[in-house]
Amino acid sequence: MPCRHPWKLLPLLLLLLAAPRLLPHPTGNMVVVGQHVLWSYISPVADPDHRACVMSWQPGASPAVLLQSEYPGSDFMLSVRGENVYALERRYLATEDRFEARLMKWAPGEAAAEIWPWFRDSWRVAEAGFFMLSDTRMVMGRYPGVAVLEKGGEPRPYLEFEAPIRRIRKLDENRLLLLGEGACWLTDGAGTILKTWESLLDEEAPDPPLGRNQVFDADYRNGELLLAYWGRRQYKVIRPDGRHIVIRQLEAPLTPHWVAYSKFGKLLFASSLVFTGETPKPDLVRITEDGRTRPVWQMPR
Repeated sequence: MPCRHPWKLLPLLLLLLAAPRLLPHPTGNMVVVGQHVLWSYISPVADPDHRACVMSWQPGASPAVLLQSEYPGSDFMLSVRGENVYALERRYLATEDRFEARLMKWAPGEAAAEIWPWFRDSWRVAEAGFFMLSDTRMVMGRYPGVAVLEKGGEPRPYLEFEAPIRRIRKLDENRLLLLGEGACWLTDGAGTILKTWESLLDEEAPDPPLGRNQVFDADYRNGELLLAYWGRRQYKVIRPDGRHIVIRQLEAPLTPHWVAYSKFGKLLFASSLVFTGETPKPDLVRITEDGRTRPVWQMPR
């Protein structure tokens, strides 16, 4: 969707041009594996060099760093296949003004092991979501479509689809969730549409963050669609009967990033989006089955 207020993108563009590693968030995602929730962030949160980490949390425990990057200007993107977790680590090489990436894998109780060594990342690998067909084949969102990447190769089209795709999420062995400009589709593995949600955007959204009136992330379970609606700083669900229900409304500077269903409620991740030189402060909560909001990882703003 065209930006209604292009001038509002100027601060972001200036930051990106001046120091491309300083504003990668909300790059990353959040996944659930068993009783654990994993998400990508930086550690420590106030790290000016932006060294990425993978955080882990389960009910009854405090959030903890599970995996720490050694590199400044880094990010992690996450995916789950069975009990295995895959983490695409990306780093920025300032002296060469380019990105590199590698793929790591681990199972419960195991240390992360590198399975794809560092390679030049000219494609923003995994930034729009990814999942693994095997340890050597990755499917990833690559606007405006979906691509497959073989280890050591280059991206090739993976499936044909009728509309531009901004983000992908694998739900199970046979279903995908594809997020577009203002619509979302539940499909089978070949891209055949099983269900469609349209008109997700409020065209009159007042003052969307950075002028971006868009849905940033989505998840699906039992006929219900869960959305992180960036443009209105809110989380909402669309019930099987078509009703739209806002389950959490944020106020500036908090901005919604990621969502996920879990065995212990809906998980909603946001951070404070500011341009004061500070790193974003995280805000992760869960909505329990009885509708209560419980903090998971929140910091004073």
